[in-house]
Amino acid sequence: MPATKPAEASADAAAPAKKAEKGKKPKKHKEEKGVKAMYKVEGEKLSRARPTCERCGPGYFMADHHSRYTCGHCGFTRYKQK
Repeated sequence: MPATKPAEASADAAAPAKKAEKGKKPKKHKEEKGVKAMYKVEGEKLSRARPTCERCGPGYFMADHHSRYTCGHCGFTRYKQK
């Protein structure tokens, strides 16, 4: 039985070392949210970064997806040109 105790002790000592090696994952950079993401400042002029909804009018920006723009208010979808 004395032969198994040192093996168990070495296994316990290795476990905390593994956790220390993992560490924390780097956080992903999130995109800006809110009004700052909707406009671009060029000199002294403001320009809209995203299109507005054709049904709802100005003030309703469309969400930018991979292949389309979508209005969150009414659900209108406009597909991007290829």
